[in-house]
Amino acid sequence: MTDNARRGRVGYRDIANDLRRQIDSGELPPGSKVPGENDLTSRYGVEQPTARRALDVLKNEGLIVAKRGSGTFVREFKPIRRVSPDRLQAGTSWGAGRPIWSTDVGTRPRTEGVEVDVELPPAPVSEVLNLDDGARVVTRRRRYAVDDKPVQLATSYYPEALVAGSAITEINTGGGGAYARLRELGHEPVRFREELRTRMPKESEREALDLAQGTPVILIVRTAYTADDQPVEVTEMVLDSAAYVLEYKFGSQD
Repeated sequence: MTDNARRGRVGYRDIANDLRRQIDSGELPPGSKVPGENDLTSRYGVEQPTARRALDVLKNEGLIVAKRGSGTFVREFKPIRRVSPDRLQAGTSWGAGRPIWSTDVGTRPRTEGVEVDVELPPAPVSEVLNLDDGARVVTRRRRYAVDDKPVQLATSYYPEALVAGSAITEINTGGGGAYARLRELGHEPVRFREELRTRMPKESEREALDLAQGTPVILIVRTAYTADDQPVEVTEMVLDSAAYVLEYKFGSQD
C-alpha cells in the first residue's frame, strides 16, 4: 500500500477498503480508535482530502462514528433482539401484565416524552382503521431508551370512539399497556400485521434518536386486529438500525 502511495496510486476507496478489512478481521475491534486524517495521510502518502473522504465512506456505512473532541471509533454494536411473534403473545407478554418490551431486552426500558392527543389521523391511518371522514383518533407518541440511549420512536393511533374514557387516553395505560386495556373494552387484539422497510432518517428523527452519521432507520408499521378482523390500532415505529436485530419465528404449517 505504501509503495502504491509513493507512485500516487492510492485513492480514498483503497484506504476505506483497507480500514474496512481491519474492522472485519477484528484488527480494529469495536470501540477502538480509528487512525485520523493526519495518520492516514502519512501512512498512505495521500493528501488530507483523500483521507477525509475515506473516513466519510466508512461513516456513511455506519462502521465508524466520530466523537467530538475524541476522534473516530469503530462502532460498538450491542443489539436489542426484537423477537416476533413472541413479543405479541398474550399469554406471556401484555396479557400477563408485562410490557411487550420485556421480551426484547428483559427489562422495561425508560419511556420518555409520552404525549397523548385527540386529532385527525393521517390519511393512510384513517384508511387502515376504516374510519369515516372526519373521525378522530387518540394518538400516543413516545420515545424509548435503553441504557440511556434512545433507540426507538413510536406513534400509536386508536379510533377515538373505541377508546374514549379509557386509560389509553392517559399517560400511564397501566399493566399490560394498551392491548390489555383494549381487551377490557371488549376489543382484544388477536392478530397482527407488520410492514417493514428501511430508509434514511428525517432530520427530526436523527436528532431524537441521536443517530450517528450514515445510520439508517427501520420503519415498522403494525396493525392490530380483533377476532372479527376489526382494526383497533396502528403503530408506527422508527428504530435505530444500529441498535436492533430483528428475529422472526414461524413454522412451515399454519
